[in-house]
Amino acid sequence: MSASHEGSGVAGRQGAVRAPQGIAGGILLIALAALALWLTRDLDQGTLNAMGPAMLPRWLAVGVGLSGLALIAYGFIRVGEPLERWSLRGPFFIILSILAFAVTIRPFSFGPLALPGLGLVVAGPLGIILGGYATPEARFRELLILSLSLTPFCMLLFGDLLNLPIPVFPQELAGLFPAGWSQKAIMRATASVLIVAGIAVFFATKGSRNKTIDVADHSGRI
Repeated sequence: MSASHEGSGVAGRQGAVRAPQGIAGGILLIALAALALWLTRDLDQGTLNAMGPAMLPRWLAVGVGLSGLALIAYGFIRVGEPLERWSLRGPFFIILSILAFAVTIRPFSFGPLALPGLGLVVAGPLGIILGGYATPEARFRELLILSLSLTPFCMLLFGDLLNLPIPVFPQELAGLFPAGWSQKAIMRATASVLIVAGIAVFFATKGSRNKTIDVADHSGRI
């Protein structure tokens, strides 16, 4: 942020609304939380000992909504950033990431289009990499390492600790594992492979970090 911007746009703002960008962000978060609560209204929440499918998204939505309220309150108390010109880059890649995850983690068909269920081992990294390009500072190397690190964490958290029935890998590859292995053993083995792959990518590309060709559009537009 430039000094001229600070002097004319932020420090000089008067009136009840002192941080327009924060208030707009808070309203958006509350709208997203309300949408998530509405979409999960028919799902069973369960208990802490036996979590249902609505437990995590519902309480996450509550947290997002409270964060939105805090942002709105902050916007009336402290001077903040003004509203900036809208950019479609962020919403485009976030929506694309969600759609890619939804249609690849389980079998999906729409008319003549049919996709096999690829499981979290493919849908996780794909969604993280696509979502990462929402920022103009995106770098494929960092996104790839991040995806190979976060996906095993999600596997162990949701599939192992919370016992949620999440498909881990394409069912066509089930024969690659020994017949006596349990689902959790397969999940842990797959998570270990991803972690090793992430470490290997980190060290194999460490020297080329400063030579990475940035293909992102830094203008903030798509």
